[in-house]
Amino acid sequence: MTGTRPGWPSAMAVIAVSPARRASSETRNRPLRASAGGSKMDSVFRRMLVALVLPVAVAAGASAGQRVAILTLSDSIQPASLRYLERGLATADASGAVVTIIDLNTPGGLLSSLRQMTTAITAARRPVVVYVTPSGAQAASAGFFLLMAADVAAMAPGTNAGAAHPVAGEGAELSKTMAEKVTNDAAALIRSLATQRGRSSEWAEKAVRESLSYTEREALDKKLIDVVALDRGELLKWLNGRTVERFDGRTETISLPNPEIVVIDPSAGDKLLSAIAHPNIAYLLLLLGMVGIYFELSHPGAVLPGVLGGISVLLALFALSVLPVNYVGVLLILLGIGFFVLEVKVASYGLLTAAGLASFVLGSLMLIRSPFPALRVGLAVVLPTAVAVAFVVIFLLSRVLRSHRERPLTGAEGLAGEVAEVAAALGPDGKVFVHGEYWDAYSHSPVPAGAKVRVVKVAGKRLEVEPAGAAPRPGEGEG
Repeated sequence: MTGTRPGWPSAMAVIAVSPARRASSETRNRPLRASAGGSKMDSVFRRMLVALVLPVAVAAGASAGQRVAILTLSDSIQPASLRYLERGLATADASGAVVTIIDLNTPGGLLSSLRQMTTAITAARRPVVVYVTPSGAQAASAGFFLLMAADVAAMAPGTNAGAAHPVAGEGAELSKTMAEKVTNDAAALIRSLATQRGRSSEWAEKAVRESLSYTEREALDKKLIDVVALDRGELLKWLNGRTVERFDGRTETISLPNPEIVVIDPSAGDKLLSAIAHPNIAYLLLLLGMVGIYFELSHPGAVLPGVLGGISVLLALFALSVLPVNYVGVLLILLGIGFFVLEVKVASYGLLTAAGLASFVLGSLMLIRSPFPALRVGLAVVLPTAVAVAFVVIFLLSRVLRSHRERPLTGAEGLAGEVAEVAAALGPDGKVFVHGEYWDAYSHSPVPAGAKVRVVKVAGKRLEVEPAGAAPRPGEGEG
């Protein structure tokens, strides 16, 4: 590929770097030789120094600019994949990689994420290779678009690519009008990518319109890919010295006589986002968090519900940050919860509960903006969740309000309504014995010692009492 004999990369590196070094060395050394009078000791010392330093410089020169960044996309195409790809390409560029290889194995994914990923690949500063690997891997549906977007499209033996006809998601069917619009849009994108990359736009479009899928040999014969490589080592050999045309028309030669592999793995955040960035999961996390926080606020000191609720809300916000959220849907969900709260305080005979359920369900269905039903929060998830949330909120709030209405059973407030024994005659002041303690007390009528009295209320450190046989006053026993 390079016109050199096998096993001579070091020699090539010396030739590449040595002319400038020789010129600089001769310029510096002429006056030194003249002034030194041709000292043999100095000449020997210089030769020893060169012999020690030159191999290190050659090795550094050989490895500089030969880094190969490796990314791995082995899941469905989704917002987490986009985040990982963008971060990976930025990291590869910062590390000085001359080429980025994306090991691809995907069944497809979201069209919205796919478009941004193809843009990231075509706008990359250095060449991007998409390599469908290992044997048995696929670049189906959205993955086929990534393959067509690459500067170099490669496949391993025993792999396949194509079947890129758009669907609603999770195998659902689109309406006829929507299917036609989405298919035409996808076909236009694949034609554009294939044409710009010098690949067969005809066979690429058939993968979209007719859901054709190709083996690695069929893809190579139909000029959809550039190379079939047994493994990464064979791919690197093929790339070395290869000149590629970039998406903007520039040409760039990939030089990899001594490649250094730099693997860029997904971060912990990328992996977490991949697990939770689904509308149904993000929705359930959000509601679980709201219920947990509400439980903590209505029952202070429980701790665990509040902690779990806070974590769930943060995870939900993390997932929703990469999903197309409709904030009107969020407001409708909050309005529905507000109706549930009012139902406990206002006698609406169920009207507020019905309004809350309607608002909650409508907001949940509108939470994620997407033309595809399967990419929104599912009705099968919304209905049971709405009923469960309504039940939990009403139950917890009714318990709280009931506890507020009940007469306190402990502390000073718990004495109201209790029967006490007069320890010192009340006339009107005296002392009574109640709950194992002596209290200062007063009564509006005289009461002899030993008589029974009932506590009317607690006034500071004194009790107002009345004869036990008297009729209770209105409101007695309420805190």
